[in-house]
Amino acid sequence: MPIRPTLQPSESEPLSAPMEMVSPVLALKQLVSRLDREQRKTQDLLTSLGYALRSFTNLAQFLELIPWIASRVSDADGALLVVFRPDGRLWLEQLHASEPRLSEQVRLGIRQLQLQRQPIEEHIAELDRLILDPLGGDSQLFATTVLSKQQQRGRLYVYSRDRTYTWTEARQKLVRLVADQAAVAIENEELTSELRQRERLDREMEIGAEIQLQLLPRHCPAIPGLDLAARCCNASHVGGDYYDFILQTLGRETHWGIAIGDVMGKGVPAGLIMTMLRGMLRAEVLNGHAPARVLQNLNRVIYSDLEHANRFVTLFYSEYDPGTRRLLFSNAAHNPPLLWRAADRQIHRLDTLGMLIGLDAASRYEQADVVLQPGDVVLYYTDGFTDAASDQGDRFDEENLLQSFRQACEQQITAQSILERLFGAVQRFAGNQPRQDDMTLVVMRVADR
Repeated sequence: MPIRPTLQPSESEPLSAPMEMVSPVLALKQLVSRLDREQRKTQDLLTSLGYALRSFTNLAQFLELIPWIASRVSDADGALLVVFRPDGRLWLEQLHASEPRLSEQVRLGIRQLQLQRQPIEEHIAELDRLILDPLGGDSQLFATTVLSKQQQRGRLYVYSRDRTYTWTEARQKLVRLVADQAAVAIENEELTSELRQRERLDREMEIGAEIQLQLLPRHCPAIPGLDLAARCCNASHVGGDYYDFILQTLGRETHWGIAIGDVMGKGVPAGLIMTMLRGMLRAEVLNGHAPARVLQNLNRVIYSDLEHANRFVTLFYSEYDPGTRRLLFSNAAHNPPLLWRAADRQIHRLDTLGMLIGLDAASRYEQADVVLQPGDVVLYYTDGFTDAASDQGDRFDEENLLQSFRQACEQQITAQSILERLFGAVQRFAGNQPRQDDMTLVVMRVADR
């Protein structure tokens, strides 16, 4: 809208010759000819602006065109464009005017507004005054908002020093149209910037996923008397599930640590904590401690880091002795592994009392053991498996897992076949539902005699 009152819009522009010196017919022809030329000029300018909008690669250079185009299409003397950043602060690099003196005066005035530490958009009236005062009282000024995504991103000012100049409705519409083109350019640039940033983040996520994949066992170790299979499927590029096989040499004896854990949450934060947890757990295991002591020391060391992150870890750590087939284990609130006994075809849970890692620095953990027999199968899993949802919203839950696990074990198939059947069962159950959480399985089958 015009900043100051202007003369009422006239129906026509002054003719090239005084009315009394030409006939009415000639005057009409001159008027039509002039209007036609002005219309073609306006169309050419707007077409050029549209082409520049489609092909620009530098937002600053494109916005430099806006004041010039706005003044030309409205037959004004000059224009000035003020652009705000998304937080309301002035984007000084995009302050343009046809008169350098005016631009500098406005720039100095806006800096004074910025000292108030408030967004410029909250001081539009003051901003309008900063533009109007240097122009003088006889100037005819029109201002319109540059609006992008329902947010005020700037102001376009167009002025004429001609006292007889009038801001007709047609001129105002043309200036608004130019301001809309500026808004589209700003929005396109921000969308392009967001896309570039998202592409960088995606690449970083891919790198993080590659690193994390390298930290997980590339293949199951060859442990005498055992048939092993494992798989981890993350819900996103980087996950919080963890499993590991850790060789531990005690004199002439060789034991194997088998761990499975789950960091609460998913994505990059959970993946970073999982990576940190892996290193700390391996250090504790290689110190030769028993499972309960491993969890206790690990919890005490990592507590301060998890406390500030507001995240916790469930972890089941076990130690297998190939010579005696003894499995020693301790649990930090993880889903208890399932033990299928070949002798009685029953499923038992391997569990001990223990709190989440990172919940209480003084937590203590219990320990238990079991001697495995030929044909026995132990299934380690994370809750992403039992929490998998169907199209109807039902959970796969532990009952379905027990049933699928029992059927697979009764067929006396390999550990890899059991793993494939379990993943197949949960995928059939979930249907087309996207995976909401990481899923990890470790299957350990004791070889037959």
